[in-house]
Amino acid sequence: MNLLRATLVVAVTLLANQSLAQDADTEDRLGVPGPIQFQNTAFALAWSSKPTNNTYKQEYVPAGQSVESFEDMFLVEAVTGSLTPAEAATAQIDFLKQRKATDPVVNYAILHNEKTGNIVLDFVLSDLQADPVIVEWNAYRYAPLKNDGGVALYGMSRRAYGEADAKAMLRGLKAIRDADLEPLALFDVPVISVED
Repeated sequence: MNLLRATLVVAVTLLANQSLAQDADTEDRLGVPGPIQFQNTAFALAWSSKPTNNTYKQEYVPAGQSVESFEDMFLVEAVTGSLTPAEAATAQIDFLKQRKATDPVVNYAILHNEKTGNIVLDFVLSDLQADPVIVEWNAYRYAPLKNDGGVALYGMSRRAYGEADAKAMLRGLKAIRDADLEPLALFDVPVISVED
């Protein structure tokens, strides 16, 4: 497995979204124009990118939010080729383990659904050097893209800005996880349509 290829689909970091947003558009590249309804919120397509020949990324935010300073975001991504959900999740876990050396907030848990081949990874990370401080919780659902390979990622991201809100988010993390994790795992995900 090419670790770099895998991390393209899984490594949505705090700063990458902000810098990439300036170089992309809102073209629907996956056949998922939105809005996506999740947890009684409509998420509209706000950003898309095709950073490599086989990697597609789309980000959706509620009305009044932007990809540069969101509080709630839904992600839909795809990597075509031979990558599996397990390999994609492993690459994200490796990224988190490396980040743990400089980010004391990093923590994660993983759930496997052997029946569907889906994997749900939930994790928290931060940028404590940012002004204001940022804390982000994510849940990524990795699913087989098609029978001959590839990975679809459906994700939910919640952010808090500033020390007080970041601390409140960390204290309330169990409630956030309880509210979003199972619904994401059971979510009737939109069908992705990509051409190789």
